[in-house]
Amino acid sequence: MTLPPVPENLKKHPRLGQWLDVGQDGRIRAYSGKVDIGQGISHALRLVVAEELQLAPEQVHMVKPTTVASPDEAVTSGSLSIQHSGASLRYAAAHLREACRARYARKIGVAPQAVALENGTFFVEGKCPAVYSGLVDADMLAATVDPQHLQARGGRPSALGALGRTDIELKVFGEFEYIQDLELPGMCHGAVFRPKALQAQVDEAAWATLQPQLAAIEGVIEVVRDGMLVGVLAEAEHVLAQAGKKVEKANLWSPAPSAAGSGWGHLSQPRQIAGWLRAQALDTTVILDQQPSGPPARAARVFRADYGRAWLQHGSIGLCCAIAQWNGTQLQVWSHTQGIFNLRRDLALAFGVPADAVTVCHADGAGCYGHNGADDVAFDAAWLARHAGARPLRLQWTRQQEMANSPLAPAMTVGVEAAVDDGGNLVSWKQEVWSQGHGTRPGRGKTPALLGAWQTAQPAPVTLAVNQPPNTGGGSDRNSVPPYAIARVEVLNHRVLAMPLRVSAMRALGAHVNVLAAESTMDEIARSLGRDPLEYRLAHLQDERAKAVLREAARLADWPTRPEGEEGFGRGIGFARYKNTGAWCAVVADLVMEEEVRLKKLYIAADLGLVVHPDGARNQIEGGAVQAASWTLREASDVAPDGIRSDDWESYPIFSFADVPEVEVSLIDRPDMPSLGAGECSAGPTAAAIANAVHDALGVRMRFMPFTADALMDAAQND
Repeated sequence: MTLPPVPENLKKHPRLGQWLDVGQDGRIRAYSGKVDIGQGISHALRLVVAEELQLAPEQVHMVKPTTVASPDEAVTSGSLSIQHSGASLRYAAAHLREACRARYARKIGVAPQAVALENGTFFVEGKCPAVYSGLVDADMLAATVDPQHLQARGGRPSALGALGRTDIELKVFGEFEYIQDLELPGMCHGAVFRPKALQAQVDEAAWATLQPQLAAIEGVIEVVRDGMLVGVLAEAEHVLAQAGKKVEKANLWSPAPSAAGSGWGHLSQPRQIAGWLRAQALDTTVILDQQPSGPPARAARVFRADYGRAWLQHGSIGLCCAIAQWNGTQLQVWSHTQGIFNLRRDLALAFGVPADAVTVCHADGAGCYGHNGADDVAFDAAWLARHAGARPLRLQWTRQQEMANSPLAPAMTVGVEAAVDDGGNLVSWKQEVWSQGHGTRPGRGKTPALLGAWQTAQPAPVTLAVNQPPNTGGGSDRNSVPPYAIARVEVLNHRVLAMPLRVSAMRALGAHVNVLAAESTMDEIARSLGRDPLEYRLAHLQDERAKAVLREAARLADWPTRPEGEEGFGRGIGFARYKNTGAWCAVVADLVMEEEVRLKKLYIAADLGLVVHPDGARNQIEGGAVQAASWTLREASDVAPDGIRSDDWESYPIFSFADVPEVEVSLIDRPDMPSLGAGECSAGPTAAAIANAVHDALGVRMRFMPFTADALMDAAQND
């Protein structure tokens, strides 16, 4: 049994009471700084605590995260919630269980090992039993969590993993309460209007005409202007729609002169984007420079190619929303942010108040896949609420604002050069990445990383996108180091230092393109050598868990058997270990070439260590694969000096229900290994499997996403 490492968050918050206590109703209250953004983490964490305490899950209440009561666990990202918060709660629950056992044993005068525990009740035959609520006190909760209390599982799978989520039925039938449904006493409504571009100029003459028009709308409370921002407070939400139409007609903003700098223009073609990325000022980092232990092998053949994608948008069906209320210098915000403490810190910076004057309460939103507009709309609500007296103010972006103002996922170009010897064995590999940084999240710098704070009359400086360090997963370089046994490996990351439009984190970060590039290269080499792509990968892997997921995905798909007589059929495979430290995942994609790519089925195998909630894990893996398929086949942002032009579903198409393939997921459960996150591991392998399946069907190697009908035609003509 390999116990999970003691998380840094538990070391920072070592007291038992920071994670668990007992409510007035006798239920265990569990606290996590990780938030539920639709991935079902609150249910999985409840199962972790209930299993360790030997309680029914309904006897554990997951407290909604707030900056008042929850441990600071930074941001819910990187597929780390189960890995970090789950491990912290497991250690805390094991400590609470054994502390209560020891206390009960002292009360009745027996050794702790004589005390049995069943369904949350401690007992010894012939003695009066006790439950947690009768044993826990302040002294116990003040103690430091002792990791030694966690016991080996001995191959035992999750005892409660078959229990389903309680929120699904409410969501299916429209009864779940989201932040958009919250109604606070005396609440008013607000809207903030801004340019589509990160920086712009205001036409003051147009503003002089627009301001009285907005103020004259019935139901408007106040009209506010601060730099590039225009705010409208109203008694009812429908009033704001009228204001929006007037703002749109006013042509209030024009691109700033700097928007045309750095060769920035209407970049719509993959090679235009690749050229722009390579032409900018760069910050180059050596990710890996691995030399052979002996004399280098002779390269018999060399394979070189570039891969890439355009900028991507979040495209969430649900819109960003927040509620803010000022009480003197105290600010309370309800938000579906991924990081309640990070948001609190930057709101405090933006409004010049101490951090403890700001309370952020997490409220459920529609979910997200990275750094979307949730933090920005929270700033907008707080900025405008200063003009609402002590009334709470609700602010929700429109579809066009959501698409035009949320951070983009960076465009990327990845170059791979791989060499093989006379026997077809890989002897060297070079991978270079050109991309902007993949992070402008709040709470990580000296100034607020909030869009509105950059656009006031006294703006904070724009935060340039950066990458996480490679040892914590990286950013644009994520999964740029190949997982295969190769003597000579060189990996370089070129961070683009220009940011005409805001970019930040999107699900899987750079892994989407890096895995596409690496796995397409592996496929191309294998096929050129006349070798089976699965067998070629297995021959270059030393990691048995990696081999296991590849073999399991192949088993699901009955590789290499193919359907007979199906015209245009293609099958491809892709593999990665997410971040090279997380979950192992392999994907086989079946598709048919019609007027465009029609994805038929995805076969996915994943190794997540101990699986806490199998159904939830499968859902996360499937969701990641379907979203990656949409990125790979459909999505590309339309950007220009005046901002993001693709601000609706017509200009930014995503997968519809008709596009979604059948997905079969197999989990390799390893109960004696630490749990690993599921939400992002399938993204890169899915993109690669689709690209390799397209080549299998057409003999054309697709290298730049999305693989639209036009892109396929262009590749066929120029391959």
